[in-house]
Amino acid sequence: MPDKIRRQVEQHVGAVHAAYSIPTGASCQLSAVLDTDTGRIFCKGGTSDSPTAWLYRNEARVNPYLPDVVPRLRWTINQDGWLLLGFDYAAGRHPDLVPGSPDLRVVAELLTALSQQLTPSPLIPVQRFADRWKDLVAPELVDSQTLLHTDLTPRNFLLFDRLRLVDWSSPALGAAWIDTAFVLVRLIHAGHTPAEAEAWARQVPAWAHASDSAVTGFAHGLVHMWERRQRSDPASHRGPLLTAAQSWLNHRHQADRW
Repeated sequence: MPDKIRRQVEQHVGAVHAAYSIPTGASCQLSAVLDTDTGRIFCKGGTSDSPTAWLYRNEARVNPYLPDVVPRLRWTINQDGWLLLGFDYAAGRHPDLVPGSPDLRVVAELLTALSQQLTPSPLIPVQRFADRWKDLVAPELVDSQTLLHTDLTPRNFLLFDRLRLVDWSSPALGAAWIDTAFVLVRLIHAGHTPAEAEAWARQVPAWAHASDSAVTGFAHGLVHMWERRQRSDPASHRGPLLTAAQSWLNHRHQADRW
C-alpha cells in the first residue's frame, strides 16, 4: 500500500501499531485487523479499478442502513487508485452448522430478526434478486421487498457475545425467505439431510411465506448457478456445495411427486 494511503488511514485511526491479515477475505485484495490508537479496526478493500471494487462500493452504500448486528462502517478512503473501508472490529468465531449444534438456533434467530427489520427494504438502490437470477428462476417466485444479504457462507457469521453478519457486498431486494434458503443448503453441506435442513428453516417465520413451487424453483436455480460457476471457474469448495444443492433439489422433486 502506498505511504500516502497509509497516512490517510492514520488520519482516521491514529498510529497503527500492528496489522493482522485475515486469510478468509475471498474477494478482497486487503483484509486485515488493525491495532490502532483508537482501538481495533477491520479494514478491507483494494485498488479502485480491481474486478471486485464494485463489491466494496456496494457495502459502503448499504452499511448505514443496516441493523446494529452488522459492524458499522466508520470511514471510507477513495483516492489515488485505492478504495478502503474501515469497520468497527467484531470478534468471534464462525458458527458450527453440524446437526445438533447449539449455534443453529442462534442463526435462525438472527435470520428472523433481519428479515423483520429489513422488510420493507430501506430506500437505497440495490439490484432486485429476480433480475440477478432472471435466467435461473421465474421472477414472481423470488420477487418482494426485503433487503437480502445473499452470501450466507459460515465465514460471514461471527459469534461472540451475539451473532453478527458481515460482508454485505452482494445485497439484493427480494423475498424474505431467500437468505434462509441460502443457509439451508449450507446445513446440508454440514451433514443435515434435506428434510432436516428444511425442518430447521421452519423456525424462521419468513419461511412460511415461501410456496413449494418457489422453494423448488430456488433450489433448481441454485444448482444451475453453481454448475455454471464450476464449469467456468472450477474451485475445490464449490463441488461439495453443488452436491448439497443437488441433494436438496432431488428431495424437492420427491416431495413434489408426493
